[in-house]
Amino acid sequence: MLKYKAPEDCRFDEVSLGEIMLRLDPGDSRIHTTRSFQVWEGGGEYNVARGLRRCFGMRTGVVTAFADNPVGRLVEDFILQGGVDTSLIRWVAFDGVGRTVRNGLNFVERGFGCRGARSCSDRGNTAVSQLKPGQIDWETIFGEYGVRHFHTGGIFAALSDTTPDVTIEALKTAKKYGTVTSYDLNYRPSLWKSIGGVERARAVNREIARYVDVMIGNEEDFTACLGLEVKGVDANLSKLDTGSFRAMIEEAVKNYPNFKVVATTLRAVKSASVNDWGAIAWMDGKFAEAVNRPGLEIFDRVGGGDSFASGLIYGLMTEGNVEFAVNCGAAHGALAMTTPGDTSMATLAEVRKLMGGGSARVDR
Repeated sequence: MLKYKAPEDCRFDEVSLGEIMLRLDPGDSRIHTTRSFQVWEGGGEYNVARGLRRCFGMRTGVVTAFADNPVGRLVEDFILQGGVDTSLIRWVAFDGVGRTVRNGLNFVERGFGCRGARSCSDRGNTAVSQLKPGQIDWETIFGEYGVRHFHTGGIFAALSDTTPDVTIEALKTAKKYGTVTSYDLNYRPSLWKSIGGVERARAVNREIARYVDVMIGNEEDFTACLGLEVKGVDANLSKLDTGSFRAMIEEAVKNYPNFKVVATTLRAVKSASVNDWGAIAWMDGKFAEAVNRPGLEIFDRVGGGDSFASGLIYGLMTEGNVEFAVNCGAAHGALAMTTPGDTSMATLAEVRKLMGGGSARVDR
């Protein structure tokens, strides 16, 4: 059972640890043919903090690092617009060129119909990938400021040889001070490709998993990162077989008895523009399945899983009810995929309306 600290005893409801990149979006065009980009900010772990702040009104902060140059300050400005606390950011002196430190860029095209979404990241040698244990004062963050929920994930852990150690350092300190921890496996083959592939991803994530209360991921994440298989589901995920996913979650809980909540999104890809969308979660020996949304129309799928995570965390923090939490996460994720950019533009009223079966008729 999850036990959250009282809000009045903590400066933050939630803090995330991860990389935040500048997202460059070619709109209706392609990365390799466009002549203009719309600019956003985004990052798997950060998107959760921003969703909790902007949609759900919670007090959130982000632990990350930037090269101190105009690009880094532009990303900071986006973070400030999102209402996320920037006081925990580590700023690193810029060398004028980027030989020793830089800020990450992520080029993302949304895809349409038979053409899937595609991203091309430029994130080598970034400030946050060079974080090492001892550089962040976790004792002050968790012991003095107080944090009710701490979230990080497999994207940050894949950035370098040192980021898994930073992740474990943060999780251990959070646990020391009674902060609930969550982790989104978020397996990205491109990040692990040159540093040991799936074998390295599995070794790192299996160690990190020992310190996690709330484990989040999709079917590929659990298989690649923890070695758990979803039996009976075809490779193209043409249908959502919840029975197979329940078996996978039960196996995860058996291998990691420290897991208090396990949640997975269910996505069957019909095209880049149409997905079947759902979710399932386990807590205290009980399964809860979100309302399935077959044929969900997708505008921009990037960040949908992160918005699921923020809705799930909000539900766990406020209601402590797994059924409410998984439905809140699934509804928030669905709404986030109707707008451009990595981050959610949904409101709590819209999430509650969708959870209640509300339609897309015009609100007048």
